[in-house]
Amino acid sequence: MTDQREAIRSNAKYLRNVRPIDPEEICDYVEGSPHPAVVRQHLREDAVSLGLLEREDGTFVPVGDEPVSPRRGPVEGFPDRYGDRLEDLLVDRYGVDWHRDGTGQLLRSTIRRFKSRYLEGRPVEYDDDVAAGYAIYHLPGYYAAVQYALDDLAERGLLDRELRVLDVGAGVGGPVLGLCDYLPDDAVLEYHAIEPSAAADVLDGLLEETGRNVHPTIHREPVEDVDLDSIGDGEGFDLVLACNVLSELADAEAVARSALEALKPDGTLLGMAPADKNTSIELRALERDLEGTTIDPSSAGDGSASEVTVYGPTVRLWPGATPTDRGWSFDARPDLAVPSFQRQLDEATPEDDADHAPGEFVNVDVQFSYSLLRLDGKRRIEIDLETSDWAKMAETERHVTNRVDLAAAKLSRSLSAEDANPLFKISDGSETVDHYAVLTRESSLNRPLLEADYGEVLTFEGILVLWNDDEGAYNLVVDEETIVDRIG
Repeated sequence: MTDQREAIRSNAKYLRNVRPIDPEEICDYVEGSPHPAVVRQHLREDAVSLGLLEREDGTFVPVGDEPVSPRRGPVEGFPDRYGDRLEDLLVDRYGVDWHRDGTGQLLRSTIRRFKSRYLEGRPVEYDDDVAAGYAIYHLPGYYAAVQYALDDLAERGLLDRELRVLDVGAGVGGPVLGLCDYLPDDAVLEYHAIEPSAAADVLDGLLEETGRNVHPTIHREPVEDVDLDSIGDGEGFDLVLACNVLSELADAEAVARSALEALKPDGTLLGMAPADKNTSIELRALERDLEGTTIDPSSAGDGSASEVTVYGPTVRLWPGATPTDRGWSFDARPDLAVPSFQRQLDEATPEDDADHAPGEFVNVDVQFSYSLLRLDGKRRIEIDLETSDWAKMAETERHVTNRVDLAAAKLSRSLSAEDANPLFKISDGSETVDHYAVLTRESSLNRPLLEADYGEVLTFEGILVLWNDDEGAYNLVVDEETIVDRIG
């Protein structure tokens, strides 16, 4: 069988540069004349290593060299094909009235329970019911969030059409479904999920709705028991996902280091967490603990070591400086359309349920924290401030009540109430306490503060530095005297 597979690979390598590869043609060139279906299966299994894309007509062609382009416009909703498949899974498990009567009450109480345990910082055990409730409540938001995070890589051409991806703690599949839909139709994805809980059954069903060029494998062991190098065949991964799982691990830093070692030298680790204070700060603390550590990517093959660097969205604008503020930073994007499975479960809540408020089981918010780590030194914004022309946030104390010029990334949407002055967290990567830019008087010269995207770097000329004793933070006032510019 090994010789046969090698013969198929050899023929594919030759033909890929000549014409579309037809399994029915290759079977005539291989000893034993294997059935075309066997040839096709081998080609699918080796598609990423051979750089082959399967077309609708069953032939294979080389994957294009152009990197994946950034997504345009917001993610508007969770696709019906995934929603319909989830409902099919719910019907299979609980019956056609899964959202009503006893089974509906079971799912509602399950969602309430895992939400409560999460807010209390207690672990959640994923049995079949928790996996179903988790999918109902969290799939749409996680599906959308990962796509916004991937934009940071795609905008610099760092997301290829041939991808080998490892998903640590894949759960019910929100991030991978978002990744699959982010990639263009002419991309090839080899996907390895690590998920030991009952959530893997939901993930398995939903992956069947992805395209023919998605090649998934689910590993149902705890990540601590998995040899990441072996499942990567020693070649390394282009992207490792660790989404909404790091806060649940006993030793998140050790797992993250193993994941970084499983990367290709030019790969990326994407860590994500919910936007709430505790998990967001935990993610940022892990990012800082990993930054600057030495990693030996097993896929490098030459024993060379690399330092972990922060690609984004947090910035390091001053060489050698790392922030030590509390690090609570998160992005917020437009709400999604309400999926039918959430609406059904919510509307079927009995009227005598005193704990229920309409919309309790609808979760279409897209708010998340994320961190992108790399080993090749690349950063989303390649800027080093080594001049006295700019104030350094680590030295803000000496500028209080004065106006200064500084450069900083915008690391929040407006954090103020609707009728209050817009307030944004900003960072230059050197600060020891939180800094916020507050817009007191909008003008055409400072409007870029409102228009800039999350993670975008801005320059501020003539910003007024004040200390907010109540919040223990610096308020940097942007008024009619302040000029704000966006820089790439």
